[in-house]
Amino acid sequence: MKDYNRPWFDHYPPEIPKSIVYDEKTLHDYLLESGKKYGEKKALYFMGKNITYGELVSEAKKMAKFFQDKGLKKGDRVAVMLPNCPQGVIAYYGALLAGGTVVQVNPLYTERELSYQLKDAGATFIICLDILVPRVSAVREDTGLEHVIVTRVADYLPFPKNLIYPFIQKKEYNMVIKVEETDDTHLWKTIMNTSTEAYEIIEVNPNEDLALLQYTGGTTGRPKGVMLTHTNLVANGQMVDAWMYKLEEANEVVLAALPFFHVYGMTTVMNLSIMSGYKMLILPKFDAEETLKTIEKMKPTIFPGAPTMYIGLLNHPNIEKYDLSSIQACISGSASLPLDVQNKFEEVTGGRLVEGYGLTESSPVTHANLVWDKRVNGSIGLPWPDTDAKIFKKGTLEEVAVGEVGEIAVKGPQIMKGYWNLEEETNKTLKDGWLLTGDVGRMDENGFFYVVDRKSDMIIAGGFNIYPREVEEVLFEHEGIQEAAVIGVPDDYRGETVKAYIVPKQGLTLDKKQLNRYCRKHLAAYKIPRIYEFREELPKTIIGKVLKRDLIAESVAEKTAQKEAN
Repeated sequence: MKDYNRPWFDHYPPEIPKSIVYDEKTLHDYLLESGKKYGEKKALYFMGKNITYGELVSEAKKMAKFFQDKGLKKGDRVAVMLPNCPQGVIAYYGALLAGGTVVQVNPLYTERELSYQLKDAGATFIICLDILVPRVSAVREDTGLEHVIVTRVADYLPFPKNLIYPFIQKKEYNMVIKVEETDDTHLWKTIMNTSTEAYEIIEVNPNEDLALLQYTGGTTGRPKGVMLTHTNLVANGQMVDAWMYKLEEANEVVLAALPFFHVYGMTTVMNLSIMSGYKMLILPKFDAEETLKTIEKMKPTIFPGAPTMYIGLLNHPNIEKYDLSSIQACISGSASLPLDVQNKFEEVTGGRLVEGYGLTESSPVTHANLVWDKRVNGSIGLPWPDTDAKIFKKGTLEEVAVGEVGEIAVKGPQIMKGYWNLEEETNKTLKDGWLLTGDVGRMDENGFFYVVDRKSDMIIAGGFNIYPREVEEVLFEHEGIQEAAVIGVPDDYRGETVKAYIVPKQGLTLDKKQLNRYCRKHLAAYKIPRIYEFREELPKTIIGKVLKRDLIAESVAEKTAQKEAN
């Protein structure tokens, strides 16, 4: 019988269930189970070092025991400020085993950003790299930190890389950090050499207790702490597994280029791998050449990523020299996926690349195109199992007609508990179980959803509503453009006007007249950018989302300076 409220079910293949029976487990239950089932199987690969599931469980237990010995109580917040590395996985699950709540911290944060997040979260422990110790020390007195755990990249490098790396670090960062152990400053290596696996098992309610306090990206406004329970994260992990139904338990190799400290990388790479017994190929940061080498050598089958990663690989001058045929499936998130990028990447790899959608507040995935079945170009795809989605009239819970534009709202077991210490913000965002995403979108008659744009990004020029994403999609189709970002800038006559930031493809030169002619063929006159600025790169978050707030701030500053000069 056709479900008229959820037309997307008509397009589900038989292998994907409409509803899932979710495990009443914590995230760390999965780690312990994988340790028992796959003890000798490789769990992590990092710069030549392999770690088995048995070893991973052992080290996570040692870390849990250390936390408890130093006074960690159930619910205490543990900040993890690390790039992708084995320590990030061990610290994450060690904190959960001890009964703590993880707070992921971007290692690129400035002192101001770090201080705000640590204070807001009330973190009492932090794990960081040695090169980040000066930054942590500078804010420590202003926070509630009681213990700092310091590790080095070299701690998990094989011989002789572990001996060579300090010299590489000195050359790259022009610093050598020596950390003295004290009552409240601890070395990772010492902990692993002296701690035991005899941690106290803490009773955790998966539905109520927080596994994660994940801060929003802060691309618009100040970051907010998103409260995600074990159930939220487990449910989203099981949804990923159901959606990618051709994946074989304990038989996939996942490329971990997305940062674990971002909720997308944490769920679709780290948690999914632990839950399913996959092997993770950990890259400390995304580098196009290193990624290509890793794919050819280590043969990953799954590569969750962001559009900028796929763009970076496709534009590498030597991509033809690498065999990328092991890649079977990729779900792209964090930004819109240009059709040209999707087609070229599939041609090069022979695998499937589809666009998905989500938010920090939804653990994060709510929608995706079908990987091996029907997909619609330009769409974010269909809602996932047990995920309801509607388009509401702005500021209400009134559903609009099919095809009409409004605010995307979602409901499901992956939706957050609320914002940390922000009851008013929570009540604005969560209404009758619906998460109001703040994104402007529409749904077609088949149940495929489309993001028109972020509500906060919409440009109002001369009374017309202009969605930057629509303009960006047109620009991305230009054969000479590698990246594009569109914003609204102050305009004395129109209120706002459209400005486009363009990164040309390597070796190509573009000009305003050429792009104007091109845009006039594809856009209404009022949507055409009035200002173009050509750049070698765009400011981005660590996951590759363009920081439009930085571009807007620059443009406003330029406008102010021009007025003052006149």
